[in-house]
Amino acid sequence: MTELNKKQSMTDFYAEPSEVVLTNLHSSVEGLSGSEAQNRLTEYGKNELAEGKKKSLFMKFVEQFKDFMILVLLAAAIISAVVSHEIVDSVIILLVVIINALMGVFQEAKAEQAIEALKQMSTPNANVLRDGHTLSIKSDELVPGDIVLLEAGDVVPADIRLLEAASLKIEEAALTGESVPVEKTTIVLPAGDIGIGDRVNMAFSNSNVTYGRGKGVVVNTGMSTEVGKIADMLAQADETETPLKNNLNDLGKFLTMAIIAIAVIMFIVGTLINGTSFVDMLLTSISLAVAAIPEGLPAIVTIILALGTQVMAKRNSVIRKLPAVETLGSTDIIASDKTGTLTLNQMTVEKLYDDFQQKPAKSVVGTENLSLKIMNYANDTKIAQDGTLIGDPTETALVQFGIDQKFNIKSCLEKEPRVGELPFDSDRKLMSTVHQLANGKYLVAVKGAPDVLIQRTTRVYVDGQEVLMNEKQRNEILFNNADMAKQALRVLAMGFKYMDELPQELTSEVLETDLCYAGLVGMIDPERKEAAEAVRMAKEAGIRPIMITGDHKDTAEAIAVRLGIIHAGNSNAVLTGAELNEMSDAEFAKQVYNYSVYARVSPEHKVRIVKAWQQEGKVVAMTGDGVNDAPSLKQADIGIGMGITGTEVSKGASDMVLADDNFATIVVAVEEGRKVFSNIQKTVQYLLAANLGEVLTLFIATLFAWDTLLPIHLLWINLVTDTFPAIALGMEPAEKDLMSHKPRGRSSNLFSGGVFSSIIYQGILEGGLTLFVYWFAIQNPAHTALNMPELSAQALYNLQHADALTMCFATLGFMQLFHAFNVKSVKQSIFKVGPFRNKTFNWAILLSFALMGVIILVPGLNDIFRVASLNGTQWGVVTGASFSIIPIVEIVKFVQRKLSSQKVEEAVIE
Repeated sequence: MTELNKKQSMTDFYAEPSEVVLTNLHSSVEGLSGSEAQNRLTEYGKNELAEGKKKSLFMKFVEQFKDFMILVLLAAAIISAVVSHEIVDSVIILLVVIINALMGVFQEAKAEQAIEALKQMSTPNANVLRDGHTLSIKSDELVPGDIVLLEAGDVVPADIRLLEAASLKIEEAALTGESVPVEKTTIVLPAGDIGIGDRVNMAFSNSNVTYGRGKGVVVNTGMSTEVGKIADMLAQADETETPLKNNLNDLGKFLTMAIIAIAVIMFIVGTLINGTSFVDMLLTSISLAVAAIPEGLPAIVTIILALGTQVMAKRNSVIRKLPAVETLGSTDIIASDKTGTLTLNQMTVEKLYDDFQQKPAKSVVGTENLSLKIMNYANDTKIAQDGTLIGDPTETALVQFGIDQKFNIKSCLEKEPRVGELPFDSDRKLMSTVHQLANGKYLVAVKGAPDVLIQRTTRVYVDGQEVLMNEKQRNEILFNNADMAKQALRVLAMGFKYMDELPQELTSEVLETDLCYAGLVGMIDPERKEAAEAVRMAKEAGIRPIMITGDHKDTAEAIAVRLGIIHAGNSNAVLTGAELNEMSDAEFAKQVYNYSVYARVSPEHKVRIVKAWQQEGKVVAMTGDGVNDAPSLKQADIGIGMGITGTEVSKGASDMVLADDNFATIVVAVEEGRKVFSNIQKTVQYLLAANLGEVLTLFIATLFAWDTLLPIHLLWINLVTDTFPAIALGMEPAEKDLMSHKPRGRSSNLFSGGVFSSIIYQGILEGGLTLFVYWFAIQNPAHTALNMPELSAQALYNLQHADALTMCFATLGFMQLFHAFNVKSVKQSIFKVGPFRNKTFNWAILLSFALMGVIILVPGLNDIFRVASLNGTQWGVVTGASFSIIPIVEIVKFVQRKLSSQKVEEAVIE
């Protein structure tokens, strides 16, 4: 952006007379000359959005290695290869890390398309005045000072100060969030901070002209436009760290410190107390540290998240970034855009008031109803061959109402054709059409603002008759107009009169005076049918819904009440963008809990709202479908775009896209997100309890100078018992009470909810039972000097030790598989959650049991793994010790539930 362009982008053109704007831009109503336009194109650059920096695939791959857990694993792999010479371990760890990185790159390859999508929205051509002639040029060749002509159907090619506006209406929902097209004028607005939606003398880039025509001067192009500012916000927005990413980083730091501490203690004890050599003890300590790291955890977490994306895709939630699956489960706040998300973004007739009765739109009013006829006659909507309605959304709503009431507008206009009209004018606030009747007379159909039309009426149509309007009737009409307006309905009035002759001049004084009042019609952009139920379900799950819109305060409040976001009469819970501007960030943060609805907000406001909740430690999900939502979608912990009505910009900035645009799908996605996190917790609990059992087994064995497990045993146990069951635990069905819990929020972690204490006592249990079996085997050998007198003492000891080593190895491996059933629920009994509900889990356990057994039972393999064949008694001890972890953990869980229940009862009594 050049310095001049920067200066212009900060000018309040809406507060300056058009002559001053033209003078400042060195332009005129005749437009620029071709040479001047070319000079300015060189000075300002093309009217297009700058592309954001693209990350190469290599950089995306490198960024996957920034996680602390990944760095720890890489360090472990290097230490294992260089110091311990465990090449197999190193290769496995490196493969796990690389596969994890590749999956991350694959999932996020298309994550940065928001700026490109914004660029593609530009209209290809624009009609401009150059050298006094009208030309059609590519919109990227527009420059400040160009005079642009606008008409219905055009996309505004740049930010324009309007010089002329004839019944001009522009739909700005994608930019401001306001569902109703804005009536444009050329009036000079007061100086000061006026919201985009209220700058009625401006037309903004990428908005749509729905009605009328206009002419204006280009004041900003490219990145200086309002859409360009949004693009710049997107480019500068920081990516928020997901709770899962933070949890895994915290877990990696905790494990590293714990493992280093254990390894140091083990090294000191081994060298100073047991007298083991410095080098041997160093290698043993490093081996222990490497064995203690759950090298498969990052890959398993990635797989669980990927499986979650598949489930959610089947339920109409398309995940663009893997961590978004889990982030949904921790959501405290759903900040939802109103237009097109909670509502249909489609104006709809809701009430009709005629014959002094309010009637719901669903009631049958009859095709002869005069109000119905007038709202369809005084209407410029076009009906395409496929039945699509083309025109201003307010007018198409009236025609759709007629279609729903079986009113055949085409047939009626053939019988009573339009022979004259007065187009809508923002000063008159009326539109009139003249129709020739079969009896030779003419019908004047008028619709417009109720307060204006009522002033021009002298009669009222009641029970099929025209009667003089009295003051009581006038007041009743005005009362019902106000009543419908309070319900956030956009109200129009219908009037008519009959004329014997078609006037020579069709003027407002001739056509729009001495009218007969026919009725009122109330319209609204209605809430989605499923949205209110989704809001209720979100509240039950402890999630607070927040509504954000560019609409006016009354409309926002009415829709929020209908959805159940706020209670009727609670207008204090509604904050406007202008009121938000008066607050500092610190002041707003203190009051953010007071507001559930935000009206007349800009893109900057939306980002402030999201940040304020995030500063309160809340995990924020933001839904939206417009260009104006993109910065806040990117700022939020999880941005949710709309797949059908959403712009490509909003989808590109989102972490998740709703394929069906159904707000209720978010609640389903939250449940899936909670399930995913719960399953990740189960996996962490399973893996860390297993690794703690291994660490304690090796650590205590070292203290007693026992030779319990060899490196190959640890490698095989980690490969067989950690991988398949851990992945299968990620596919566990959701527990029944999952959605009755409050959101865990940003402060919780993978150890929350009793997971940490479970890891500790279950790891101690695994290590203790394994060491007990080793001790039992040594104390009760199957090979003795009595039945094998021919063997030397050393040979006999080797056989006894081989049996003890095998039993120790088998017990630890099988016990971990049995323990996998325990972690199906942290607190509930496995018999309540169903031990065999997960078929994938069942097969994974069977496969792991088979792989553990085969290396002990199959000759040749047992030699490779340095294990011996066991007799029936020994297998009985191994099986009993391994299985005992299930009843022991069940007893502990039972005691925990009783103590927890007792605490709740005591709290209630107090």
